[in-house]
Amino acid sequence: MTLYHESLEIVEKPQILQANRPLDFGTGFYTTTSLQQAQRWVKLRMEQSQSSVGFINRYEYTPKRDLHTRLFHSANEAWVDFVHANRTIQDYNHDYDIVTGPVANDNVYLSFNLYESGIITKRELIRRLKTYKLVDQLLFHTERSLDTLEYVGNKEVRI
Repeated sequence: MTLYHESLEIVEKPQILQANRPLDFGTGFYTTTSLQQAQRWVKLRMEQSQSSVGFINRYEYTPKRDLHTRLFHSANEAWVDFVHANRTIQDYNHDYDIVTGPVANDNVYLSFNLYESGIITKRELIRRLKTYKLVDQLLFHTERSLDTLEYVGNKEVRI
């Protein structure tokens, strides 16, 4: 399976890095199967950093049976609870090597913020999520999970 990771640099050797903000699935190395999503992410990152160049790094992923993996097929109640915990509980850490599921886009974040503020219920949040076309994200959360990725190249992106 081909996976993409956007960055301002070429990433031949993925690493688990601490994020400067809470992320959907926690700390780790994030990828997606969607080249279009990776292109959107790298362009956003380039705009935020005022960089004129970025990279979409490409990897081949080979699953291993001995890894503890969590798969969310959709933005359901379990996904909401997991993302909510990762985003709001300080020092929250799960024991999954790899987590796969929908990525929260800007519309989802807006709805999630309404839920976290108590303005809408979890049921309303899930109803809203079903109206969005969500792409996937795969988080590699542990060092041993990174062994499933083989770097195969990159695409340079310029603004």
